[in-house]
Amino acid sequence: MTELLQKALQEMEKLPASEQDALAALVLDELASEQRWAKSFARSQGALAKLAEEALSEFKAGRTKPL
Repeated sequence: MTELLQKALQEMEKLPASEQDALAALVLDELASEQRWAKSFARSQGALAKLAEEALSEFKAGRTKPL
C-alpha cells in the first residue's frame, strides 16, 4: 500500500461510520467502473483497429483536414 493511500485511510478512520461507508462505496464503484471500461476497451480492439486503418487510408488519400 502506498503512503498516500495509507494516509487517506487513516484520515477516513476518523470519520463517522456512515461517512466511512459512503467513501468506501464511492471507491468500490470507481474500481468497478474502471474494470468495466478495461473489459469493454479490450473487447473493442478489432473495431478500433479497423477504424484506425480507415482513418489512415483517408489521410493517405488526402481526404482529411487538419484540426
